[in-house]
Amino acid sequence: MGNAGYTCIRRTFCWLNIILWLCSCAFLGAGLWLRLSYEGYATLLPQHAALSADTIFMCIGGIGFVVSFFGCCGAWAQSRCLLVLYFMLIVMLFMSEFLVGSIAFLFRGGLGRTLANELRFGIERHYNASDRGSLVAPSVAAIWDSVQQSFECCGVSSYEDWYDVQSWSGKRWVPESCCKPLYDQRQIITEGSGDGLLRVDCGRSENPTLWWDKGCAHSLQSWFNGQLNVVGAVGLGIAFVQLFGLITSMLLFCTVKHKRASDTYKSYSPSIDPQTRTSSWED
Repeated sequence: MGNAGYTCIRRTFCWLNIILWLCSCAFLGAGLWLRLSYEGYATLLPQHAALSADTIFMCIGGIGFVVSFFGCCGAWAQSRCLLVLYFMLIVMLFMSEFLVGSIAFLFRGGLGRTLANELRFGIERHYNASDRGSLVAPSVAAIWDSVQQSFECCGVSSYEDWYDVQSWSGKRWVPESCCKPLYDQRQIITEGSGDGLLRVDCGRSENPTLWWDKGCAHSLQSWFNGQLNVVGAVGLGIAFVQLFGLITSMLLFCTVKHKRASDTYKSYSPSIDPQTRTSSWED
C-alpha cells in the first residue's frame, strides 16, 4: 500500500475516534442530565439501580472516552501495541453489548412484574418521609413525591401499598404527594365539631377519596420502556461505529507493520548517484 493509502486510513481512523470521543462526551452529559432532571429515578429500584438509563449512559460515555483516547494515540504515534489494545477493547465491548442485549430480549416479558416488585420493596424498606436527600442524590421519599406528582398516581398498584411502609407501620397513611391538587398541602377536618375540630394533613386523613386512585407502576413502566428504546437505538448506532473501528484498526495495524518494514529496508539500501553509476558503466 502506498503512502496515499496509508495516510487515508490513518486520517479516517483518527476522525472516527474523534467522533467517538465527542459522542462519549455527549453520553456523559446525557447521563448527568437524566440523573439531575429526573431526580435519580434509579433509586426507586434499589436492587437494580445500575440498570437505569442515566447509569448506562454514563458508563457508555466513560468507557467510550477511554477507548477513543487509545485509538487516537495509537494512530498518531503509529503504535501497534495501542492499536492491538484498542482492538481488544472494542471486541470486549461488542461481546458485552451483545450479551446484555440478548438477556434483556429474553427476559423482556417479566419487566412489568419485576418493576412492580422492586417498587414495592423500595417503599416498604427504604421510604423515610423525613429524609429528603440532596439535589445530586435525592432520597426515596423525594423521588416518590416527584413521581406521584408528575404522573398523578399513588403507590405501586394503588394507595394501599403505602399501608405497609415501615416509616408509619400500622397506619393507613399516604404521602402528601398522593393528594389531589384540591386537597394537597391542606388541613382536613376528620372528626369533632366547634372548638374540638381535629385537623390533619391530607395524607394522614385516612380518606381515600382525597387521593389518586391509580398506581404508578404502569406509568413508570412506560417511562422505562421509552428509555430502553432510546438505549437500544443508540446501541445499534454504536455497534456500527465499533464494527467500522475494528476494520480500520486492523488495516492501520497491518499498514504500520508494512510501512515500518519498508522504511527499514530503504534506510539500509545504498543510495547511488545516477551520474556516478553512468560514469562507472562508461569506464
